[in-house]
Amino acid sequence: RVWATRKDPWVDRLASAWLIKRFIDPAAKFVWIGAPRERPRKAVGFDFDGAEFTHTRIRVTFEVLMASFGLDKDPAVAAIAAAVHFLDVGGIPISDARGLETLLRGIKEKARDDDALLAEAMRVLDHFHSAYARPGARVRARGFARRAGRQQEID
Repeated sequence: RVWATRKDPWVDRLASAWLIKRFIDPAAKFVWIGAPRERPRKAVGFDFDGAEFTHTRIRVTFEVLMASFGLDKDPAVAAIAAAVHFLDVGGIPISDARGLETLLRGIKEKARDDDALLAEAMRVLDHFHSAYARPGARVRARGFARRAGRQQEID
């Protein structure tokens, strides 16, 4: 299947493409468009006005995809979602979000095009997912720690 999103992707679009490729449609191909009207006829759109999957009320596109495909029960995916949400629209600070942003900014500076940018971002997000998926992994968010899918207050 072909998936279309706006060109010059940043955090939400990169993470959404990663989620699509890793968990939703492993054979996905991506098309980077300048405007919604450029979307190929049979392509599934994400993260632009009129797309099948895009921001809704309080959710960024990554969170919409995660919920739509039943991936919100995976604590590692949920941890990435929290960082993506914070970087895209603000909200509860996530300790690893700025590190993710810095890595993606460095990749964006070096990438020759959007496909190369996504290829490198995929590796980074794979590493984040692996770290969050390990037993006992903790993700800190202003006064809370998420451990194995539960939230606990921390000091």
